Amino acid sequence: MAQTEGEVRDALSEWLRANWDPYCSLLEWRNKLVESGWGVADWPAEWFGRDLPLALMPIVSKEFQLAKAIGVANKGAGRLAAVTLLEHGSHDQKTRFLRRILTGEDVWCQLFSEPGSGSDLAGANTRAVLRGDHWLVNGQKVWTTSAHHADYGFLLARTNMDLPKHQGLSFFLMDMRQPGVEVKPLRQMNGHASFNEVFLTDAIIPKENLVLNEGDGWKIATTTLMYERRNADSTLRGKKAHGGDERIYREEAEEVRIANEPYTWYPQRAGRVDLVVQRARETGLDKDPVVRQEIAKLLCLNRCVEWTARRARTAQEQGRPPGPEGSLGKLASSVVARSANRVHTLISTGDAMLTGPDSPLGGVIAEVLVSTPAISIAGGTDEIQKNIISERVLGMPKEPRTDVDIPFRDVKKNFF
Repeated sequence: MAQTEGEVRDALSEWLRANWDPYCSLLEWRNKLVESGWGVADWPAEWFGRDLPLALMPIVSKEFQLAKAIGVANKGAGRLAAVTLLEHGSHDQKTRFLRRILTGEDVWCQLFSEPGSGSDLAGANTRAVLRGDHWLVNGQKVWTTSAHHADYGFLLARTNMDLPKHQGLSFFLMDMRQPGVEVKPLRQMNGHASFNEVFLTDAIIPKENLVLNEGDGWKIATTTLMYERRNADSTLRGKKAHGGDERIYREEAEEVRIANEPYTWYPQRAGRVDLVVQRARETGLDKDPVVRQEIAKLLCLNRCVEWTARRARTAQEQGRPPGPEGSLGKLASSVVARSANRVHTLISTGDAMLTGPDSPLGGVIAEVLVSTPAISIAGGTDEIQKNIISERVLGMPKEPRTDVDIPFRDVKKNFF
């Protein structure tokens, strides 16, 4: 199999010339792409890849761009489900789920967070009890993006109350379109409803949808979270359609529209650093020495965050497993967002709170102010990231805990 840059470039270019057809359906094309191995060329050949090293993937991406060819589906939680299953899933699970994730036929969501445990993911209370050939699940999940149109969800649930909390968790693949699964949207203070709460009442999961073994949930969830944090910046950038009038481009545009819908406010969540200099000039404060100094500090900080994100992507391209650099990047993004919030307020003063046609940038600045707190919470709070960095990067001792070596049923809960 081709391994050098030139061989990969020539082989893929030849395959695209022979097979790329913008007049076919998106599903038809992706099935052909999955069969070829070029859709996820860094994956094992056994699972729709070509065993290419990650260092060669930029060559693959470049050839797709030159041909204006569409790649495999790469939508939110589906991608996380795919990489998690690739590492931990059984042969049967990979056979049933991976292909349909890549073709985009199945939409996934992530069922991790719960209202009673906050950032303490290991404190999950949703219960899964084995009943013959299936697991019976009861509980509640929250902050679940795309749950309202998901076909499947990967679920972290407690299967043993008598073990310490990290050891009593299991990881499941759950049908979201069954009775017993109720999804309700959550309205945010910025007016959007990107997340959902999910109520599980006697939901059924077949035994074969348990990933690895009972009690392995924490290990598997850690893999998912490391990939999520490593790629957090890609969500902020959003996915763009190729554009074009042919059938495949029209179908892709609709897919992208649906996939991006929950994330339309994410640029505001990140602080909109790109608007700071523009706003300073519009208000005449670009000559104010105090404002200029604050803008300079923000831009320097933002550039450092960009470099941190590049480090994470470079590590990924070199084939290194995800590590604490994802937490560094996520924490830094939170710091930038809060700093941008302060600078926008300094520039716009009281007008920053206005919405409507007469407000700064049609209400965008006001949306920044009410959206930036979310980045310090989503995907693990700043406090969680600081713990990871202190322990795994700086080698500091873990903070004292009183709930890790006792049965979970004896741990004090946040509810009655």
